[in-house]
Amino acid sequence: MSDPMNLFDRRLVRRHRDRAAADLDSHDFLLRETAERLTDRLDDVTRKFPRALDLGCHGGELADAIGTRGGIRELVQCDLSPIMARRAADRRGGVPTAVVDEEFLPFAPASFDLVLSNLSLHWVNDLPGCLRQIRQILKPDGLFLGTMLGGATLAELRTALLEAELAETGGASPRISPFADLSDAGGLLQRAGFALPVIDTDVLTVTYPDPFRLMRDLRGMGETNAVRERSRHPTRRATLFRAAATYQERHADDDGRLPATFQIVYLTGWAPHESQQTALRPGSAQSRLADALDTTEIPAGAKTRPH
Repeated sequence: MSDPMNLFDRRLVRRHRDRAAADLDSHDFLLRETAERLTDRLDDVTRKFPRALDLGCHGGELADAIGTRGGIRELVQCDLSPIMARRAADRRGGVPTAVVDEEFLPFAPASFDLVLSNLSLHWVNDLPGCLRQIRQILKPDGLFLGTMLGGATLAELRTALLEAELAETGGASPRISPFADLSDAGGLLQRAGFALPVIDTDVLTVTYPDPFRLMRDLRGMGETNAVRERSRHPTRRATLFRAAATYQERHADDDGRLPATFQIVYLTGWAPHESQQTALRPGSAQSRLADALDTTEIPAGAKTRPH
């Protein structure tokens, strides 16, 4: 059985990003869209964040999107891939950039006012541990904003490949990496020690002329399968063509284009600070809800009389 804490081959994740770096501009539409949506959230926060970290920076899409948001005076970029980190550094001259594994953060406690991470954490094996490290490197009342791919991502392609492989080979292996379950994300933030955690989601739908164009984009973003239990054998041509036919038959629109679903999970959490709002102690209210509603209070367990 696979080890749930060692699901992904991190060296392969790095190689995928190394390979994608050279032509990332041709395939980075999803990274750019989610970077814009993530940094838009800084407009809703009155606080300023002088020192920020871009964790898993890819080609520097977050640095491009931030602009003047958040009052950031110093941004540090880092990525698992040395080639991707170099690309981001070259794109944003003067922005400190380093090669960093998200699972082993080298930063001192309370180093940053803001940590951002765009479409990188879904490749982390120990996500609770990574989130704890993020919380530790934040200053008190520091903010974490992140995006990751959710469980509904690529549902169409996943089903088509699974059915095609079962039909062609009589068995199936993981062809698309598993993604985060939305119901678990809030609990992970709380376990990591974040205050005021918020989880929400968007669904982005992109259309393609055929599934092979979608697969090229995934490869071009460095988002292809890195599950340790994946098959080590190339997918058969017959399997790919059967999957393409299934995809077309079930999902093509009137123009013959195929939808690809990307579920984007947004994570928001604050490093604890005494100034933050907290829930009141039970029984400490200064006024009664019944008075505010101009109604009669009925003790718990008491029976009401029908009108």
